[in-house]
Amino acid sequence: MINRIWSGKNKLYWLLTPFSLLYGLIVSIRRNCYRLGLFKSWRAPIPVIVVGNLSVGGNGKTPLVIYLIEQLRQKGYRVGVVSRGYGGSSRYYPVQVDDTATAAVVGDEPFLIYQRTKAPIAVSPKRSEAIKLLLANYDLDLIITDDGLQHYALQRDIEIVVVDGKKGFGNGWYLPAGPLRELPSRLNSVDYLIINGQTEQSYKQSYSMILIPHNAINLKTGEQLPVSKLQSVCAIAGIGDPNRFFTMLKTLNVDIIHTVAFNDHQPYTLMQLSSLVKSKDILLMTEKDAVKCLTFAQNNWWYLPIDAQLPKEFIDNLCQKIKQLNDIQSKRN
Repeated sequence: MINRIWSGKNKLYWLLTPFSLLYGLIVSIRRNCYRLGLFKSWRAPIPVIVVGNLSVGGNGKTPLVIYLIEQLRQKGYRVGVVSRGYGGSSRYYPVQVDDTATAAVVGDEPFLIYQRTKAPIAVSPKRSEAIKLLLANYDLDLIITDDGLQHYALQRDIEIVVVDGKKGFGNGWYLPAGPLRELPSRLNSVDYLIINGQTEQSYKQSYSMILIPHNAINLKTGEQLPVSKLQSVCAIAGIGDPNRFFTMLKTLNVDIIHTVAFNDHQPYTLMQLSSLVKSKDILLMTEKDAVKCLTFAQNNWWYLPIDAQLPKEFIDNLCQKIKQLNDIQSKRN
């Protein structure tokens, strides 16, 4: 229902527009208060790159963050990552993500990024505190913040916005009538616009990102197989757009017997997931789901990792901008 409302297919969103107008007013006042210095913001001593979006839901930020970590490392940069840690329930903040962490404590996305990259990662609703923790323990060249475009309490040097090529900006309304946290005009002030997947809309000065699936991996044994080899598959997804995952599986000719969509950041239990498949069938999930199931995974549970792929011109341009920032910082010192 909510997707139909936010896409504009269901006209009930008009009933929510008064609340959206109020939301938009609050967003505008808040941003201007930070811009004018009425609200305090903190600047890190090293460059900060924000990867965010204008709308709620999964647009592909996490694969992009992993891509940035890997690419910037190849260029010689020491990269740290901070996140709000949505879905986690730590008793204290900031908290560092390490080998003893769990997705339930630090959040599924930070834990996934750590599992893939082993990069220094810290989590806190106050991202400045997470950055301070990393800088106290690591010698870093720059910080990537996973989400946080609207977290203006943290000053940033580079803003990267990810847009779902298929959904775009929905019906164009602020929350709750639409999916937007900020209006599309906000794109005029960001440094990079990344379009995830094919789109029929026209965007100026954007880079295309595609998500490349790899072999399916068994959660229990680590065995790898081409995902098309899996038989009698029940596919589940607890991400912003589960249908994106299911559509990908169909294009890969996966033998799907049924699909189950969960809420984004859905916590799982053994009983809950075991009831979805028979022992001879396969339970296939996203990597984001898998990191929440590692402690109770069964032999017939698999996940499908994906990687972001972008034009070489994007990372070259980004590195040039980082170099310019470092040159400016050196002159100040």
